[in-house]
Amino acid sequence: MLQIQHYFKIATRNILRNKVFSFINLFGLSVGIAASLMIILFIIDERSYDKFLPKNENIYLLGLKGNFGGNEFNTYSTPPPSGLAIQTDYPGIESYTRVFHPGDIMVSHEKNGIVDHYFTEPNIIAADSNFLQIFAFEMLAGDRMSSLNEPQSIVLTEDMAKIYFGSTNVIGETILFGNDKKPFKVSAVIKNLPRQSTMDFSAIVPMQTFPVVKYFDWSWVWLNVDTYVKVSDAIAGNEVAISKIETAFPEMVKRRAGKSFERIGMPMDDFFKKGGYWNFDLTPFNKIHLYSTGKETTLKSLGSIRNLYIFGIIAAFIIVLACVNFMNLSTAKSLKRAKEVGIRKVLGSRKGSLAMQFMFESFLFTFISVFIALVLVSVFLPAFNSLSGKAFTADLLFSGNIVLGIISMSIVIGLLAGIYPALYLSSFNPITVLKGKLSKTGLGNVLIRNGLVVFQFAISTSLIICTAIVYKQLKHNQQMDIGLSKENLVYISNSQRLGQQEETFRLELLNLPEVSNATITTNIPSGGAFGDRYIPEPNNEEKNVAPDLSLYSYMVDDDFIPTMDIKVKQGRNFSDQFNDSSTVILNETAVRQAGWKNPIGKTISYPGGDYTKFTIIGVVKDFNVQSLHTPVIPFALFHKSSKSYTEPYSYIAVRVKEGKTNDAITSIENKWKTFAPATPFDFGFLDQRLDKLYQSEQQSGKIFAVFSILSIFIACLGLFGLATFSAEQRIKEIGIRKVLGASVGSITGLLSKDFIRLVVIAFIIASPVAGYFMHEWLKDFAYRTNIEWWVFAIAGVIAIAIAVFTVSFQAIKAAVANPVKSLRSE
Repeated sequence: MLQIQHYFKIATRNILRNKVFSFINLFGLSVGIAASLMIILFIIDERSYDKFLPKNENIYLLGLKGNFGGNEFNTYSTPPPSGLAIQTDYPGIESYTRVFHPGDIMVSHEKNGIVDHYFTEPNIIAADSNFLQIFAFEMLAGDRMSSLNEPQSIVLTEDMAKIYFGSTNVIGETILFGNDKKPFKVSAVIKNLPRQSTMDFSAIVPMQTFPVVKYFDWSWVWLNVDTYVKVSDAIAGNEVAISKIETAFPEMVKRRAGKSFERIGMPMDDFFKKGGYWNFDLTPFNKIHLYSTGKETTLKSLGSIRNLYIFGIIAAFIIVLACVNFMNLSTAKSLKRAKEVGIRKVLGSRKGSLAMQFMFESFLFTFISVFIALVLVSVFLPAFNSLSGKAFTADLLFSGNIVLGIISMSIVIGLLAGIYPALYLSSFNPITVLKGKLSKTGLGNVLIRNGLVVFQFAISTSLIICTAIVYKQLKHNQQMDIGLSKENLVYISNSQRLGQQEETFRLELLNLPEVSNATITTNIPSGGAFGDRYIPEPNNEEKNVAPDLSLYSYMVDDDFIPTMDIKVKQGRNFSDQFNDSSTVILNETAVRQAGWKNPIGKTISYPGGDYTKFTIIGVVKDFNVQSLHTPVIPFALFHKSSKSYTEPYSYIAVRVKEGKTNDAITSIENKWKTFAPATPFDFGFLDQRLDKLYQSEQQSGKIFAVFSILSIFIACLGLFGLATFSAEQRIKEIGIRKVLGASVGSITGLLSKDFIRLVVIAFIIASPVAGYFMHEWLKDFAYRTNIEWWVFAIAGVIAIAIAVFTVSFQAIKAAVANPVKSLRSE
């Protein structure tokens, strides 16, 4: 105990004696620990998704990787019969349940025969009757075994029950669906889903509510349900056993899906001969959130394990940067403490005891920094929540696991920061030290210190380069010509609620002074599309026509192309001067995949039913209906009069005049209320909808930017300390140079050049490393920006400019000091 008190007294004296260095160490460590703690909170939160569910390790989500008509896809949307087939064929699969996402539903509530409120609910799901048995969400009321058994029953979440009824005691209450006010009786209420839930729904209704799923029970190509399977305890989490089941899936497809493929005009043997495949896979439910990159899915708010690795590396780098500052400044101060070490060794102190003293100082700095860091995290947590999209609270820092983690991190940081200075300082030879022969420029010491400065600025410069390229890609996403004009375009969702008045409403909108055009369409870019297979017309002139063609499509009116500002490359647009019910307009990619050189007048046939033929009347420039992560897909526009398929929803897209957006919204909403006074007016902006496709990248870019600034700041703190120390060590030299006539500029350059050289070396190291990692990151985009030399140049200039400013501050201060005082102080 006396020994610890002795260590504490010496450490306290050293902290107070070297206020500048102590402040730099404390502040640098505090900022580094605070930043790392926030990243660690983010990582822990991301890794905790879906862990709240009992037996979550037994649940798997079925996925499908396929190639149909030359188009590859990777999706969690599966055919209706797949769940039953897997349960029947594989003993390890105990049960399955399916989820169907019907889209927006208008929900209302009546009181005394009058609708007192109504909403558009986008998060209602339909599920098989055993859904709540497989997913054991906490029940507040009702029976999980039977709540989805009865037709037109509904299970509400806690929040939805309170919105409609003001209470969770609502069993037997009724809410109404749609314009026809179809009644649904509340059969159960479940507790609100935790924020760490991949699933996101406000209510559940029985699957039989939507007969379309039952209708397609035969189909292995109608991909519109999510299929979850529950496996036995014996194979849960057993990757080998699950992989063995997955390898058997292709045989299951051949055995069970043949009739389904024949029904759409594609015998399975021909399908495989043409390079098609239909491979199912299983993803553990508790890994869906982080391991679904590249999967098409209706699930929202998915994360990325790669981003977690990146953020984890950034957190480690920031901590290391702060520790490097401590090590650098501690060894830089070695000359000041050399005599202390020499005297104490002469008086009998052993090397181990001295090392323990310096390690104690390191831990003292660390624990004080942790305390300051916790205060900083509490203060800046709201800003971090806004940046990361989380909802952390300060009390989370004091939960059991987090406290243990902080203590462990403190010990690691204390060891990391203190072990080298402790060994270095305690190793001084007392005779050499007391004779004043300790070298000020010991090669090993200088190399290590300079190497650490290079390491710091290499990391910081790398982060600057990565941030610049992320933002360059985001800007590329916003500015790239996607084949249509997304600005000043307002879309009205669920316009099918207008019924027979939909076209009349559109024509009324054209009379508004703020509106230049309007169109009715079954969907809009980023909102999905109907997919099916067609057969291109073969001919003798063109030998390489594809045997089949997978097309995604919208059904539209005559005004879709002009409203969206899509360029017609060949042929014509739809027109009321023609009967276009059996015509089609293709994009350039569809024509190219079909293999036609002269597509106008050719036909495509739908192989199902009676082989309906559609004549190609036009070709439009490729336009993106998905994000730039994926290439343009083969696309078709059918006229709405064709009724070539059934879509339950429609949109009205409205082109408004420049600068008239707010007035247009008001006018359109007023017009809507005259047509549908008891129906929600749902609208949005196409450019904002498309920007949301890159929300993950935008979030990553912001996090990169913030932590790049922090890393530069921490590195500059260390550089400032070293510059201060260098100026102190050369105070006599500076005084002599000034007496002999040296200018302030020359002295500033003398003190700065060595540090600037180190930053330049760091830039040379950082550039290829950052370039490689960003080249890999950009591979996720089918349409990506170029990594150009000026990005590296700007990053280098920024890093060097910051370093020059940091060092010059101390260099100028030393250069303008009175040389008489400098020489007298020596």
